[in-house]
Amino acid sequence: MVNVRKPFIWGVSAVILTGIALSFVFFMEKVTVTASEIALVDQGWRASFSSPIKKEAIGTSALVVKDLKGKEVDAKITLSNDNLTVHVKGLVPGEYQLHVKKNALSRKSLHELPLQAIRFQVQETVEPVSSEKELTAYFERVLSQQKQLQKGTAYSTNESAREDQSSADISEDATANHSTTNNQVEGVDEADIVKTDGSFIYAAMGDGTVTITDIRDPQEMKRTSTIKMDEKFIPTQLFLHKGLLVVIGDRYEPYENVTTEDQLRIMPVSGMTVVQMYDIANPEKPTFVREVGAEGYLSGTRKTGEMLYFVTTVQPPIWMMEKIEGEALRPRIYDSNAKETTEWMDYEDIAVLPGAMELTYSIITAVDLTSPAESKVVTKGYLGGSGQLYMSKDNLYLTATIYDDSPSPAKSDAEIMIWNPGIMNSEIFKFSLHKTEVVFQNSALLRGHVLNQFSMDEYNGNFRVVTTEGNMWDEKNPSKNHLFILNEKMTVVGSIEGLAKGERIYSARFMGDKAYMVTFRETDPLFVIDVAKPTAPKVLGELKIPGFSNYLHPLDENHLIGFGYETTAEKVIGSNEPRILTQGMKISLFDVTDFANPKEKDTEIIGGRGTYSPIQYDHKALLRHQERHLFGFPAVVYDEVKKDQLDLQSTGSLVYEITSENGIILKGDLLTAKKNGQQYEEWEKEIRRLLYSKDTLFTVSMHEVKSYDLNTFDSIGSVTLN
Repeated sequence: MVNVRKPFIWGVSAVILTGIALSFVFFMEKVTVTASEIALVDQGWRASFSSPIKKEAIGTSALVVKDLKGKEVDAKITLSNDNLTVHVKGLVPGEYQLHVKKNALSRKSLHELPLQAIRFQVQETVEPVSSEKELTAYFERVLSQQKQLQKGTAYSTNESAREDQSSADISEDATANHSTTNNQVEGVDEADIVKTDGSFIYAAMGDGTVTITDIRDPQEMKRTSTIKMDEKFIPTQLFLHKGLLVVIGDRYEPYENVTTEDQLRIMPVSGMTVVQMYDIANPEKPTFVREVGAEGYLSGTRKTGEMLYFVTTVQPPIWMMEKIEGEALRPRIYDSNAKETTEWMDYEDIAVLPGAMELTYSIITAVDLTSPAESKVVTKGYLGGSGQLYMSKDNLYLTATIYDDSPSPAKSDAEIMIWNPGIMNSEIFKFSLHKTEVVFQNSALLRGHVLNQFSMDEYNGNFRVVTTEGNMWDEKNPSKNHLFILNEKMTVVGSIEGLAKGERIYSARFMGDKAYMVTFRETDPLFVIDVAKPTAPKVLGELKIPGFSNYLHPLDENHLIGFGYETTAEKVIGSNEPRILTQGMKISLFDVTDFANPKEKDTEIIGGRGTYSPIQYDHKALLRHQERHLFGFPAVVYDEVKKDQLDLQSTGSLVYEITSENGIILKGDLLTAKKNGQQYEEWEKEIRRLLYSKDTLFTVSMHEVKSYDLNTFDSIGSVTLN
């Protein structure tokens, strides 16, 4: 979920900023301030300015903190290295104002403007919403701001700038004689469209059904049963847990209060993420156990031990409300054990995250799977949308991406009208997990945006993350990449900033006390970073090669595999920048034994331009067989027959043996050549996942399951699923 936040804007006609205030925007003379309304005692409060603060202003009347009675209070005020962020700590819970005189700013043209006061509140913990009145006031305040913005006036909002276990790829079932999902964190399972227990394959087919296929006899496989969902429920992901099939999907129902054709056309249905549980002791007759749900679309889900956690994001349908009232502003939840219909969340289960000024909730649901028919289910709602999700065994992290699209003082009016991509930063929220108890711990505001879950990691109590700041097409302020290490209180204790200017992160991976990061613009720099000492991370080595890797996978402590694309550069007449074209899919084997001198030990190029595999955007599409050193994935192969004209060649899957000794060796070519006249792949026959059980490999598509000998890769059998 993208969270758009509007900063404070000080215009030439300024007003006192207490709570909510307005001022007109003048592009040539203004300072924007982005700050949170709520701060926690441990972390302190921050305000970011678009114009630097003078260091000599610290400790003078030009920059002071006062209580609401106007009395100056003792506070520790510090500046960031670039002098753009003021950090206030040492305050007890209460309400305060930061008073800033214009002579505290570096921009002389603004020195004559009057005193500004930015109001904020310090709290011990995140407090729940106490009543309908409080929730209504929150939404009315945010809606009022949005309306003012739509009128073309600048609006000052009290907002923050926002949106392992090492990653070992060994699941809790890694010792079993069948494949498991390619999970990021050891002991933390991720839902997938296909799961197996070694005897049966369970697949969410995308057509409203879940099929169960008996694979115990690879030559005579049979479809054991099909679970048909009601027409309003679409299953998308699955878990297996001790004889229990957990089906996760979307349920869509009409809004109760939709009365006009315009409302029906804009948003006819309300979405809820639903978890259905089935007893599969007898796979031929799955038995429904229970259904729970939370309003919103799914941000992510994880399972660890006996616990299932899923996160949804939702915005109440305020666009169709004649009057904003707290009763209908709460998210809806559902439990088949409690009621036959959905119900509103209790106010005591709703809280506002530090700095949140959005209309969007992040909803976290914890499901105890110990006794699924009657176990506890707890749902909490937090105002503040979520984007990426990372989870260890003990903590859950959600990111929020903040777009600050206020024009930069360094840009001219013409540049602003033509090119103003804005700034993306990230706020990361940490929640501790203890069975069904999910507790907000702390948050951190970081420069740049987070690419995906592999950009984050928890190790020895520290949280590590890499971000890209800026835009690589902005020549005056080129993109740059950062690594931040935060302690248990989400305070930055170490960082490396400004890597690979003009490029952005394409993939990242943390492996214990090492971090690997791939950036790209024209070539693929692979950075090897030592993060063993959290307070002093350092770049050990860098490798530049053509192409880039979308996904990095550990092979062993000294080698990793990159899946991505080969690229070529073409000269463009009248431009200094070449045109970068992707070519065939590329597998790289990186040797990082010598951290200061990483090498690309082996490569494999598959097909030509247009070739792709789901592994390039979905890590769960990768099959791993650790004992046999096999890696398999679906593939669709294209080639460029004429200039910019692509031609389908084949579809299916490929299996490689990858070792540090012998490199990348093709073991199983399971591609099928296109039919005469065929121009595009047949989506229902595309391979979605590869699995194995004992000595048999299985491929799963919407249409069928096929079996192959894992030694010879000869075809054994098939069964139709629809």
